[in-house]
Amino acid sequence: MSYTEYFEKAREQQLGELQEWLSIPSISALSEHKKDINQAAEWLAAKLTAAGLENVEIIPTKGHPLVYADHLHAPGKPTILVYGHYDVQPVDPLHLWETPPFEPSIRDGKLYARGATDDKGQVFLHIKAVEAILKKEGKLPLNIKFCIEGEEEVSSPSLLEFLHTGAERLAADAVLVSDTSLIEKGKPAICTGLRGLCSLEVAIHTANTDLHSGSFGGGVPNALHALVSLLATLHDDKGRVSVEGFYDDVAPLSAEMKAEFAKQGFNESKLQQDLGLDSLYGEEGFSFVERVGARPTLELNGVYGGFQGEGTKTVIPKEAHAKITCRLVANQNPQDILDKIERHLRAHVQAGATLDIQQGEKANAFNIDPSHAFLQAAADAFEKVYGVRALFTKDGGSIPIVETFSRVLSAPVVLMGFGLPDENLHAPNEHFNLENFDKGLLTIVEFLKSV
Repeated sequence: MSYTEYFEKAREQQLGELQEWLSIPSISALSEHKKDINQAAEWLAAKLTAAGLENVEIIPTKGHPLVYADHLHAPGKPTILVYGHYDVQPVDPLHLWETPPFEPSIRDGKLYARGATDDKGQVFLHIKAVEAILKKEGKLPLNIKFCIEGEEEVSSPSLLEFLHTGAERLAADAVLVSDTSLIEKGKPAICTGLRGLCSLEVAIHTANTDLHSGSFGGGVPNALHALVSLLATLHDDKGRVSVEGFYDDVAPLSAEMKAEFAKQGFNESKLQQDLGLDSLYGEEGFSFVERVGARPTLELNGVYGGFQGEGTKTVIPKEAHAKITCRLVANQNPQDILDKIERHLRAHVQAGATLDIQQGEKANAFNIDPSHAFLQAAADAFEKVYGVRALFTKDGGSIPIVETFSRVLSAPVVLMGFGLPDENLHAPNEHFNLENFDKGLLTIVEFLKSV
Protein backbone atom coordinates (compact mmCIF):
# COMPACT_ATOMS: atom_id res chain seq x y z
CA MET A 1 0.00 0.00 0.00
CA SER A 2 1.42 3.38 -0.98
CA TYR A 3 1.42 6.32 1.41
CA THR A 4 -1.25 7.96 -0.75
CA GLU A 5 -3.49 4.92 -0.30
CA TYR A 6 -2.68 4.72 3.40
CA PHE A 7 -3.72 8.33 4.06
CA GLU A 8 -6.83 8.03 1.87
CA LYS A 9 -7.94 5.03 3.92
CA ALA A 10 -7.17 6.79 7.24
CA ARG A 11 -8.55 10.21 6.23
CA GLU A 12 -11.96 10.07 7.87
CA GLN A 13 -10.58 8.79 11.16
CA GLN A 14 -7.73 11.31 11.18
CA LEU A 15 -10.01 14.25 10.46
CA GLY A 16 -12.27 13.06 13.25
CA GLU A 17 -9.33 13.04 15.66
CA LEU A 18 -8.26 16.52 14.60
CA GLN A 19 -11.79 17.80 15.13
CA GLU A 20 -11.69 16.43 18.68
CA TRP A 21 -8.55 18.47 19.37
CA LEU A 22 -9.97 21.56 17.73
CA SER A 23 -13.05 21.36 19.94
CA ILE A 24 -10.90 22.06 23.02
CA PRO A 25 -10.80 25.87 23.60
CA SER A 26 -7.11 26.06 24.51
CA ILE A 27 -6.88 29.88 24.57
CA SER A 28 -3.59 30.71 26.28
CA ALA A 29 -4.29 34.42 26.81
CA LEU A 30 -7.38 33.89 28.98
CA SER A 31 -6.88 32.48 32.47
CA GLU A 32 -10.35 30.93 32.56
CA HIS A 33 -9.17 28.46 29.90
CA LYS A 34 -6.36 26.97 32.01
CA LYS A 35 -8.31 23.72 32.36
CA ASP A 36 -8.81 23.59 28.58
CA ILE A 37 -5.10 24.18 27.99
CA ASN A 38 -4.29 21.20 30.20
CA GLN A 39 -6.89 19.08 28.43
CA ALA A 40 -5.40 19.97 25.03
CA ALA A 41 -1.92 19.03 26.27
CA GLU A 42 -3.19 15.69 27.60
CA TRP A 43 -4.97 14.98 24.30
CA LEU A 44 -1.75 15.71 22.42
CA ALA A 45 0.35 13.48 24.69
CA ALA A 46 -2.10 10.60 24.22
CA LYS A 47 -1.96 10.93 20.40
CA LEU A 48 1.85 11.08 20.39
CA THR A 49 1.90 7.86 22.42
CA ALA A 50 -0.65 6.20 20.12
CA ALA A 51 1.46 7.21 17.10
CA GLY A 52 4.42 5.24 18.46
CA LEU A 53 6.48 8.06 19.96
CA GLU A 54 8.37 7.35 23.16
CA ASN A 55 9.30 9.23 26.35
CA VAL A 56 6.09 11.23 26.04
CA GLU A 57 5.92 13.78 28.83
CA ILE A 58 3.81 16.75 29.80
CA ILE A 59 6.36 19.15 31.25
CA PRO A 60 4.93 21.65 33.76
CA THR A 61 6.11 25.26 33.61
CA LYS A 62 5.31 28.49 35.40
CA GLY A 63 2.68 28.97 32.69
CA HIS A 64 1.19 26.38 30.36
CA PRO A 65 2.83 22.95 29.91
CA LEU A 66 5.18 21.79 27.18
CA VAL A 67 4.55 18.42 25.56
CA TYR A 68 7.65 16.39 24.67
CA ALA A 69 8.11 13.08 22.84
CA ASP A 70 10.84 11.37 20.88
CA HIS A 71 11.83 8.32 18.85
CA LEU A 72 15.62 7.90 18.80
CA HIS A 73 16.49 4.58 17.18
CA ALA A 74 18.45 5.62 14.09
CA PRO A 75 22.13 5.83 15.08
CA GLY A 76 24.21 7.89 12.70
CA LYS A 77 21.13 9.53 11.19
CA PRO A 78 20.06 13.16 11.70
CA THR A 79 17.82 14.23 14.56
CA ILE A 80 14.87 16.47 13.70
CA LEU A 81 13.06 18.53 16.34
CA VAL A 82 9.42 19.21 15.40
CA TYR A 83 8.14 22.39 17.02
CA GLY A 84 4.59 23.71 17.13
CA HIS A 85 1.95 24.99 19.51
CA TYR A 86 -1.41 23.75 20.76
CA ASP A 87 -2.65 27.07 22.15
CA VAL A 88 -4.96 29.27 20.10
CA GLN A 89 -6.03 32.89 19.83
CA PRO A 90 -9.18 34.30 21.48
CA VAL A 91 -12.26 34.13 19.24
CA ASP A 92 -13.71 37.64 19.50
CA PRO A 93 -15.79 38.99 17.83
CA LEU A 94 -17.88 35.84 18.22
CA HIS A 95 -20.84 37.10 16.17
CA LEU A 96 -18.72 37.13 13.00
CA TRP A 97 -18.19 33.35 13.05
CA GLU A 98 -20.45 31.47 10.64
CA THR A 99 -20.19 28.36 12.84
CA PRO A 100 -19.04 28.21 16.49
CA PRO A 101 -15.23 28.37 16.70
CA PHE A 102 -14.93 25.26 18.87
CA GLU A 103 -17.49 23.18 16.98
CA PRO A 104 -15.37 22.16 13.97
CA SER A 105 -17.18 21.87 10.67
CA ILE A 106 -16.15 20.94 7.14
CA ARG A 107 -17.62 22.80 4.18
CA ASP A 108 -16.36 23.44 0.66
CA GLY A 109 -13.23 21.37 1.28
CA LYS A 110 -12.20 23.43 4.29
CA LEU A 111 -12.09 22.61 8.01
CA TYR A 112 -13.41 25.56 10.06
CA ALA A 113 -12.41 26.03 13.71
CA ARG A 114 -10.14 28.16 15.86
CA GLY A 115 -6.68 26.57 15.60
CA ALA A 116 -7.45 24.75 12.35
CA THR A 117 -4.48 26.29 10.53
CA ASP A 118 -2.72 28.05 13.45
CA ASP A 119 -1.40 25.67 14.59
CA LYS A 120 -3.18 22.49 15.67
CA GLY A 121 -3.96 21.40 12.13
CA GLN A 122 -0.38 21.76 10.98
CA VAL A 123 1.09 20.10 14.10
CA PHE A 124 -1.33 17.20 13.61
CA LEU A 125 0.18 16.53 10.17
CA HIS A 126 3.57 15.75 11.73
CA ILE A 127 2.11 13.32 14.27
CA LYS A 128 0.25 11.42 11.58
CA ALA A 129 3.18 11.43 9.17
CA VAL A 130 5.43 9.83 11.81
CA GLU A 131 2.67 7.38 12.74
CA ALA A 132 2.29 6.37 9.08
CA ILE A 133 6.01 5.65 8.63
CA LEU A 134 6.14 3.59 11.83
CA LYS A 135 3.04 1.58 10.87
CA LYS A 136 4.15 0.95 7.30
CA GLU A 137 7.88 0.41 7.83
CA GLY A 138 8.27 -0.40 11.52
CA LYS A 139 11.01 2.19 12.03
CA LEU A 140 11.88 5.79 11.25
CA PRO A 141 14.63 6.76 8.78
CA LEU A 142 15.95 9.32 11.27
CA ASN A 143 15.65 10.39 14.89
CA ILE A 144 12.81 12.68 15.84
CA LYS A 145 11.79 14.81 18.80
CA PHE A 146 8.59 16.76 19.38
CA CYS A 147 8.33 19.94 21.47
CA ILE A 148 4.83 21.38 21.34
CA GLU A 149 4.07 24.36 23.58
CA GLY A 150 0.97 26.06 24.94
CA GLU A 151 2.10 29.69 24.98
CA GLU A 152 3.10 30.66 21.43
CA GLU A 153 0.19 33.07 21.18
CA VAL A 154 1.47 34.89 24.29
CA SER A 155 5.16 35.06 23.22
CA SER A 156 6.38 31.67 24.56
CA PRO A 157 7.75 32.81 27.96
CA SER A 158 7.94 29.31 29.47
CA LEU A 159 9.58 27.74 26.42
CA LEU A 160 12.14 30.53 26.32
CA GLU A 161 13.03 29.76 29.93
CA PHE A 162 13.14 26.01 29.22
CA LEU A 163 15.45 26.55 26.25
CA HIS A 164 17.98 28.29 28.46
CA THR A 165 17.95 25.53 31.07
CA GLY A 166 17.05 22.36 29.18
CA ALA A 167 18.41 22.95 25.70
CA GLU A 168 20.35 19.67 25.72
CA ARG A 169 17.11 17.73 25.77
CA LEU A 170 16.01 19.47 22.58
CA ALA A 171 19.36 19.21 20.78
CA ALA A 172 18.86 18.44 17.09
CA ASP A 173 20.45 18.74 13.68
CA ALA A 174 17.49 20.77 12.42
CA VAL A 175 14.22 22.20 13.70
CA LEU A 176 11.10 21.60 11.61
CA VAL A 177 8.21 24.06 11.96
CA SER A 178 4.85 24.14 10.18
CA ASP A 179 3.33 27.47 11.20
CA THR A 180 3.60 29.39 7.93
CA SER A 181 1.81 29.25 4.59
CA LEU A 182 2.06 28.58 0.90
CA ILE A 183 2.27 31.63 -1.37
CA GLU A 184 -1.14 30.70 -2.75
CA LYS A 185 -3.04 27.55 -3.67
CA GLY A 186 -0.65 25.11 -5.35
CA LYS A 187 2.45 27.30 -4.84
CA PRO A 188 4.46 26.02 -1.86
CA ALA A 189 6.99 28.20 -0.06
CA ILE A 190 9.79 27.80 2.44
CA CYS A 191 10.33 30.85 4.60
CA THR A 192 13.98 31.87 4.98
CA GLY A 193 13.41 34.97 7.07
CA LEU A 194 11.09 36.32 9.74
CA ARG A 195 11.16 39.92 10.80
CA GLY A 196 11.98 40.81 14.38
CA LEU A 197 9.99 43.19 16.52
CA CYS A 198 10.28 46.00 19.02
CA SER A 199 7.66 48.30 20.51
CA LEU A 200 7.31 51.44 22.58
CA GLU A 201 4.60 53.71 23.95
CA VAL A 202 4.89 57.48 23.87
CA ALA A 203 3.06 60.00 26.06
CA ILE A 204 3.26 63.77 25.63
CA HIS A 205 2.29 66.09 28.49
CA THR A 206 1.83 69.84 28.39
CA ALA A 207 -0.17 71.83 31.01
CA ASN A 208 -1.25 70.30 34.30
CA THR A 209 -4.90 70.34 33.18
CA ASP A 210 -7.03 70.43 30.03
CA LEU A 211 -7.69 74.04 29.03
CA HIS A 212 -10.51 76.03 27.40
CA SER A 213 -9.59 76.62 23.75
CA GLY A 214 -11.14 80.08 23.79
CA SER A 215 -9.26 81.29 26.83
CA PHE A 216 -5.94 79.63 26.07
CA GLY A 217 -5.95 78.63 22.38
CA GLY A 218 -2.96 79.97 20.48
CA GLY A 219 -1.07 80.80 23.66
CA VAL A 220 -0.16 77.43 25.16
CA PRO A 221 1.15 74.13 23.77
CA ASN A 222 -1.45 71.58 22.67
CA ALA A 223 -0.46 67.97 23.47
CA LEU A 224 -2.19 66.61 20.38
CA HIS A 225 -0.49 69.14 18.11
CA ALA A 226 2.84 68.33 19.72
CA LEU A 227 2.33 64.59 19.26
CA VAL A 228 1.21 64.83 15.64
CA SER A 229 4.14 67.05 14.69
CA LEU A 230 6.54 64.72 16.50
CA LEU A 231 5.22 61.57 14.82
CA ALA A 232 5.44 63.27 11.42
CA THR A 233 9.23 63.47 11.82
CA LEU A 234 9.57 59.66 11.87
CA HIS A 235 9.25 59.22 8.08
CA ASP A 236 10.26 61.16 5.01
CA ASP A 237 8.07 61.67 1.94
CA LYS A 238 9.62 58.59 0.28
CA GLY A 239 8.36 56.20 2.95
CA ARG A 240 11.73 55.78 4.62
CA VAL A 241 12.17 55.91 8.38
CA SER A 242 13.94 59.16 9.28
CA VAL A 243 15.44 58.00 12.57
CA GLU A 244 19.22 58.42 12.42
CA GLY A 245 20.97 55.06 12.11
CA PHE A 246 17.75 53.06 11.62
CA TYR A 247 19.10 51.35 8.48
CA ASP A 248 22.75 51.05 9.55
CA ASP A 249 22.66 47.25 9.97
CA VAL A 250 20.24 46.46 7.14
CA ALA A 251 21.96 44.38 4.47
CA PRO A 252 20.98 45.07 0.84
CA LEU A 253 18.83 42.46 -0.85
CA SER A 254 20.94 39.97 -2.78
CA ALA A 255 20.29 39.40 -6.46
CA GLU A 256 19.30 35.81 -5.63
CA MET A 257 16.73 36.92 -3.07
CA LYS A 258 15.31 39.57 -5.39
CA ALA A 259 14.92 36.86 -8.02
CA GLU A 260 13.04 34.63 -5.57
CA PHE A 261 10.70 37.50 -4.73
CA ALA A 262 10.12 38.15 -8.44
CA LYS A 263 9.25 34.48 -9.03
CA GLN A 264 6.24 34.87 -6.75
CA GLY A 265 4.57 36.90 -9.48
CA PHE A 266 2.72 38.91 -6.86
CA ASN A 267 -0.16 40.96 -8.24
CA GLU A 268 0.02 44.35 -6.54
CA SER A 269 -2.93 45.71 -8.51
CA LYS A 270 -5.16 42.89 -7.27
CA LEU A 271 -4.09 43.49 -3.68
CA GLN A 272 -4.82 47.19 -4.07
CA GLN A 273 -8.27 46.38 -5.45
CA ASP A 274 -9.00 43.74 -2.79
CA LEU A 275 -8.17 46.23 -0.04
CA GLY A 276 -10.16 49.06 -1.61
CA LEU A 277 -7.10 51.31 -1.89
CA ASP A 278 -6.31 53.99 -4.44
CA SER A 279 -2.65 52.96 -4.24
CA LEU A 280 -0.20 50.98 -2.18
CA TYR A 281 2.38 52.83 -0.11
CA GLY A 282 5.80 52.12 1.30
CA GLU A 283 9.52 52.59 1.05
CA GLU A 284 10.39 53.82 -2.42
CA GLY A 285 12.40 51.50 -4.64
CA PHE A 286 11.01 48.19 -3.37
CA SER A 287 8.13 45.96 -4.42
CA PHE A 288 5.34 45.07 -2.01
CA VAL A 289 6.73 41.60 -1.24
CA GLU A 290 10.20 43.08 -0.68
CA ARG A 291 8.84 45.75 1.65
CA VAL A 292 6.84 43.34 3.82
CA GLY A 293 9.32 40.46 3.73
CA ALA A 294 12.78 41.94 3.81
CA ARG A 295 12.68 45.61 4.81
CA PRO A 296 12.27 47.09 8.29
CA THR A 297 9.32 49.28 9.23
CA LEU A 298 8.15 51.73 11.87
CA GLU A 299 4.38 51.76 12.28
CA LEU A 300 1.91 53.77 14.35
CA ASN A 301 -0.51 51.30 15.93
CA GLY A 302 -2.53 53.74 17.99
CA VAL A 303 -2.73 57.52 18.42
CA TYR A 304 -5.14 58.97 20.93
CA GLY A 305 -5.85 61.89 23.26
CA GLY A 306 -8.28 64.72 23.89
CA PHE A 307 -12.04 64.60 23.53
CA GLN A 308 -13.34 61.37 21.94
CA GLY A 309 -17.09 61.68 22.49
CA GLU A 310 -19.99 62.74 20.32
CA GLY A 311 -20.16 66.35 19.24
CA THR A 312 -17.61 69.07 19.97
CA LYS A 313 -15.72 69.99 23.09
CA THR A 314 -13.54 73.09 22.75
CA VAL A 315 -10.64 71.81 24.79
CA ILE A 316 -6.86 71.90 24.58
CA PRO A 317 -5.78 68.46 25.85
CA LYS A 318 -2.99 68.22 28.37
CA GLU A 319 -1.77 64.81 27.18
CA ALA A 320 -1.66 62.59 24.09
CA HIS A 321 -0.43 59.08 23.44
CA ALA A 322 0.93 56.87 20.68
CA LYS A 323 1.79 53.18 20.35
CA ILE A 324 4.61 52.30 17.97
CA THR A 325 5.97 49.00 16.69
CA CYS A 326 8.85 48.20 14.37
CA ARG A 327 9.37 45.12 12.25
CA LEU A 328 13.09 44.43 12.01
CA VAL A 329 15.28 42.44 9.64
CA ALA A 330 18.41 40.37 10.14
CA ASN A 331 21.31 42.11 11.95
CA GLN A 332 19.12 44.82 13.44
CA ASN A 333 19.27 44.81 17.22
CA PRO A 334 15.88 45.55 18.83
CA GLN A 335 17.37 47.39 21.81
CA ASP A 336 19.60 49.47 19.55
CA ILE A 337 16.60 50.44 17.41
CA LEU A 338 14.51 51.37 20.46
CA ASP A 339 17.32 53.56 21.79
CA LYS A 340 17.69 55.30 18.42
CA ILE A 341 13.97 55.99 18.20
CA GLU A 342 13.92 57.35 21.74
CA ARG A 343 16.84 59.70 20.98
CA HIS A 344 15.05 60.91 17.86
CA LEU A 345 11.81 61.58 19.71
CA ARG A 346 13.49 63.46 22.52
CA ALA A 347 15.46 65.56 20.04
CA HIS A 348 12.36 66.57 18.07
CA VAL A 349 9.73 67.14 20.76
CA GLN A 350 8.05 70.55 20.62
CA ALA A 351 8.95 73.25 23.12
CA GLY A 352 6.61 73.31 26.09
CA ALA A 353 5.90 69.59 25.90
CA THR A 354 7.45 66.81 27.98
CA LEU A 355 7.86 63.26 26.82
CA ASP A 356 7.44 59.91 28.58
CA ILE A 357 8.60 56.81 26.72
CA GLN A 358 8.08 53.19 27.75
CA GLN A 359 10.06 50.63 25.79
CA GLY A 360 8.25 47.33 25.31
CA GLU A 361 8.76 43.93 23.69
CA LYS A 362 11.90 42.97 21.78
CA ALA A 363 12.44 40.04 19.40
CA ASN A 364 15.30 39.33 17.02
CA ALA A 365 14.79 38.67 13.32
CA PHE A 366 15.47 35.22 11.88
CA ASN A 367 17.38 34.59 8.67
CA ILE A 368 18.75 31.45 7.01
CA ASP A 369 20.62 30.71 3.78
CA PRO A 370 18.23 28.89 1.40
CA SER A 371 21.09 26.80 0.02
CA HIS A 372 21.24 24.80 3.26
CA ALA A 373 20.82 21.06 2.59
CA PHE A 374 17.80 20.68 4.91
CA LEU A 375 15.96 23.50 3.12
CA GLN A 376 16.80 22.04 -0.27
CA ALA A 377 15.45 18.68 0.89
CA ALA A 378 12.24 20.39 1.97
CA ALA A 379 11.93 22.07 -1.45
CA ASP A 380 12.43 18.68 -3.11
CA ALA A 381 9.71 17.13 -0.95
CA PHE A 382 7.25 19.86 -1.89
CA GLU A 383 8.05 19.36 -5.56
CA LYS A 384 7.41 15.60 -5.40
CA VAL A 385 3.94 16.11 -3.93
CA TYR A 386 2.78 19.44 -5.34
CA GLY A 387 4.51 19.13 -8.70
CA VAL A 388 6.00 22.59 -8.17
CA ARG A 389 9.26 23.32 -6.41
CA ALA A 390 8.85 25.52 -3.34
CA LEU A 391 10.00 29.11 -3.60
CA PHE A 392 12.18 30.59 -0.89
CA THR A 393 10.45 33.56 0.69
CA LYS A 394 10.72 35.93 3.61
CA ASP A 395 7.76 36.51 5.88
CA GLY A 396 6.88 39.92 7.26
CA GLY A 397 5.59 38.47 10.52
CA SER A 398 7.46 37.39 13.62
CA ILE A 399 7.75 34.02 15.37
CA PRO A 400 10.31 34.99 18.04
CA ILE A 401 10.96 31.44 19.23
CA VAL A 402 12.29 30.51 15.76
CA GLU A 403 15.29 32.81 16.11
CA THR A 404 15.86 31.50 19.65
CA PHE A 405 15.84 27.88 18.45
CA SER A 406 18.32 28.73 15.71
CA ARG A 407 20.67 30.52 18.09
CA VAL A 408 20.43 28.37 21.24
CA LEU A 409 20.41 24.98 19.49
CA SER A 410 22.82 26.09 16.72
CA ALA A 411 20.51 24.33 14.28
CA PRO A 412 18.89 25.39 11.01
CA VAL A 413 15.14 25.97 11.18
CA VAL A 414 13.05 24.65 8.30
CA LEU A 415 9.82 26.68 8.03
CA MET A 416 7.71 24.28 6.01
CA GLY A 417 4.12 25.52 6.27
CA PHE A 418 0.91 24.19 4.76
CA GLY A 419 -1.53 27.02 5.45
CA LEU A 420 -2.80 29.59 2.99
CA PRO A 421 -2.62 33.36 3.48
CA ASP A 422 -6.41 33.75 3.40
CA GLU A 423 -7.28 31.17 6.07
CA ASN A 424 -8.23 33.82 8.65
CA LEU A 425 -5.71 32.88 11.32
CA HIS A 426 -6.30 35.11 14.36
CA ALA A 427 -9.66 36.15 12.83
CA PRO A 428 -13.23 34.83 12.72
CA ASN A 429 -13.87 31.80 10.49
CA GLU A 430 -10.32 30.44 10.69
CA HIS A 431 -10.01 27.38 8.48
CA PHE A 432 -7.59 24.88 6.93
CA ASN A 433 -7.86 23.83 3.29
CA LEU A 434 -8.06 20.04 3.23
CA GLU A 435 -6.13 19.86 -0.03
CA ASN A 436 -3.11 20.96 1.97
CA PHE A 437 -4.03 18.61 4.81
CA ASP A 438 -3.77 15.72 2.32
CA LYS A 439 -0.69 16.97 0.51
CA GLY A 440 0.95 18.10 3.75
CA LEU A 441 0.95 14.56 5.13
CA LEU A 442 2.64 13.23 2.01
CA THR A 443 5.13 16.10 1.87
CA ILE A 444 6.26 15.59 5.47
CA VAL A 445 6.70 11.86 4.83
CA GLU A 446 8.83 12.66 1.76
CA PHE A 447 10.94 15.10 3.76
CA LEU A 448 11.53 12.76 6.71
CA LYS A 449 12.51 9.92 4.36
CA SER A 450 14.94 12.07 2.37
CA VAL A 451 17.12 13.87 4.95
